[in-house]
Amino acid sequence: MTRWPLLSWSIVLLAAGYFLLPLYATFQFSLGMQRGELSFAAYHWLFGSDRFLDSLSYSAVASLLAILAGTLLVVPTVYWVRLKLPQARGVVEFASLLPLIIPPIVVVFGYMRLYGDGSWLSLTTSDGRLDLLLVIGYVVLALPYMFRAVDTGMAAIDIVTLTEAAESLGASRWRIVVSVIFPNVRSAIVAGAFLTLSISLGEFVMASLLSRPAFGPYLVQMGQDYAYQPAALAILAFVITWVCMALMQFFALRKPGQRVLPRLWAGRATKKEREVS
Repeated sequence: MTRWPLLSWSIVLLAAGYFLLPLYATFQFSLGMQRGELSFAAYHWLFGSDRFLDSLSYSAVASLLAILAGTLLVVPTVYWVRLKLPQARGVVEFASLLPLIIPPIVVVFGYMRLYGDGSWLSLTTSDGRLDLLLVIGYVVLALPYMFRAVDTGMAAIDIVTLTEAAESLGASRWRIVVSVIFPNVRSAIVAGAFLTLSISLGEFVMASLLSRPAFGPYLVQMGQDYAYQPAALAILAFVITWVCMALMQFFALRKPGQRVLPRLWAGRATKKEREVS
């Protein structure tokens, strides 16, 4: 007879309780804004606040730009190092791990000194340039995770054989990266995008020091000024992050030509065929 894995299930339940119980307690506290009853008054207050929507949309756009920039930076770099410069692998890995060693406050102060007023490339003189500097900061903070995810995905495929096969068909090096390498490491890119999104939405130091209306500084400010709204805001941030991750996972794993609602479209096609017949 097969024995029930008591130890394995115990570890799973303990881990689930460690993550879910604080989340449940936060959610229950967020419902107590109106004394004596449970209500969603804190959530209604947040959705009625323009600052909440503005900060969330700002961080979402900045996160998407950081994901795009990080992907365009990391994927060709990892591909070229694995294909042509294996001796430089150690140097590239060390450079990608530097954001884990250098604190974000040191990075942002270095940006302000290097790209401040009087610099040959001033990025602190307008809101648009500060936004660009913040996106660059997000790319740097997420670089270790994006690099490790893409490097692991690249190691799982035979890039030498794929490159030789594509070159034998007349594809250029850029076409190989776009049409061959990117589709084969798509799941790895999505994994790196997950981490980039979670880091960018909750990042506080860079956005605060650059005076950007991001979601992280708004969350901290709410925690200092209110009681129930920050709990509701934490729950919303958790839900929004997981919804965005689920959407990215869904669209990233779709097969080419696959429809979003195959059954619905199949039903319509059948109906049209019946009308024609």
